[in-house]
Amino acid sequence: MEITLAKSAGFCFGVRRATQMAFEAAAEHDAICSLGPVIHSPQVVKGLAEQGVKVVASVDDIPPGSVIIRSHGVTAAEMARVQEKSLTIIDATCPFVKKAQEYATRLGEEGYTVVIVGEVEHPEVQGIVSYAGEAAVHVVADARQAAALPRMNKVGILAQTTQLYENLKEIMEVCLTKCQELRVFNTICDATSVRQNEAREIASTVDLMFVIGGHASANTSRLARICREIQPHTWHIETAEEIEPEWFAGVAKVGVTAGASTPRWLIDEVVARITELGK
Repeated sequence: MEITLAKSAGFCFGVRRATQMAFEAAAEHDAICSLGPVIHSPQVVKGLAEQGVKVVASVDDIPPGSVIIRSHGVTAAEMARVQEKSLTIIDATCPFVKKAQEYATRLGEEGYTVVIVGEVEHPEVQGIVSYAGEAAVHVVADARQAAALPRMNKVGILAQTTQLYENLKEIMEVCLTKCQELRVFNTICDATSVRQNEAREIASTVDLMFVIGGHASANTSRLARICREIQPHTWHIETAEEIEPEWFAGVAKVGVTAGASTPRWLIDEVVARITELGK
């Protein structure tokens, strides 16, 4: 059986940075927690828990000591409250997410209505929204939702860093009909685009496709949807244990990719399991 593994599968820069910062902080500090999971990987979060990093859901739950700010970032209000406490802060917010937050602040200060392309319930998006200050903010998932927006004067568009470029472009075109002035910051991470393009290419050449990563991971779920549109025999899995032998009936070529929050050892385990079943 032929196995094709995407070159960029696994950790992106922001996730690798956040994970490294978290494990180093766990080794240096006795009392430590993270405000939300550091990354969307249950296996990494479990590994951090074994090193003493407790996940807390709110600022009120942070005990004295040290706190890690997750890679997706937190809201402006949460960060302000954390800074008011006598805590050691390890800010592992992805630099690309940080840049989107800064753009949201700038657009808000300059009087733009802010349109954010993304998932309204995702913590990264909620954080970006909060940095727009008193500005009017709309979160839209697709062009259909953008079409329902009211007429506006000045519009500034940002995107959740893991969004599809095609989706951003479609929403931008709709917003052009809604305002007199449009300003767009392409805040989609390059690593996201690279992974998505690789996934499309591989999915079009194989009989079976695996996308590895947390089921709560937005970028992994999006990769799975992209692959499934091309190759219906696509499975989104977290671990090698989820693989079923019957999926390989009549399969000669298998493709594998992984989300930006998937550690390499999980990818290696999946490839080893596929290799074993392929024999």
